Amino acid sequence: MAPKQDLGNSLDLVNIKEIRNDTVIVKSGGMRQIIMVGGVNFALKSEMEQNIMTQAYQNFLNGIDFPLQIVVHSRKVNIDKYIETLLVRKEAEESALLQNQIEEYVGFIKGFVQKNAIMEKTFLVVVPFYPANILPTKKTASRFLPFLKKKQNATEEAKDAVEAERILAENFAQLGQRVAQVTNGLSAIGLETTVLNDEALIELFYNFYNPQTIERKNMVLPQEK
Repeated sequence: MAPKQDLGNSLDLVNIKEIRNDTVIVKSGGMRQIIMVGGVNFALKSEMEQNIMTQAYQNFLNGIDFPLQIVVHSRKVNIDKYIETLLVRKEAEESALLQNQIEEYVGFIKGFVQKNAIMEKTFLVVVPFYPANILPTKKTASRFLPFLKKKQNATEEAKDAVEAERILAENFAQLGQRVAQVTNGLSAIGLETTVLNDEALIELFYNFYNPQTIERKNMVLPQEK
């Protein structure tokens, strides 16, 4: 019998250190903010409108001097909240006929969803930032090479913590400038944008790493034009 393979902690496979200030901080020290972008029905636009949007998109890309990642995410829609709203409406309805119609409609929706998954596409733009201070230094190397590490007193540790927070705040500010440039460029095209906050980021990655489950709740999406 072959020996059992140790797969280790599954969290080791997730390259996320923490989520704070609407930002994903990866284990290498890099930072990411994610913008959710509303869709647009390009085919229904007039030829002039299409040309204007195409030119605006070209100008947007030419004005970006840092990498971007564009993600199209398809996921199953959670209709639980919608069903709950219908049931509340049914209880408040005085007409027995309307109560029966609502109940039949709820049954139809549940049966339809069981046979046909309702999918929703989400468009995301990932804006990265790679801080220069994540490059190896003697101080950071000491984390991996214990013989280089010197014992610090409480005062030194407190100073290091304050300095780390100062540098992190600067990095947040620089990433924010990139995000503002991207959102302004997308708005010029006529697209609605939303920078995901901490709660939305947690939900997004929960759905990414648990694709077999139905989303816990619906995220607020930019309106399609």
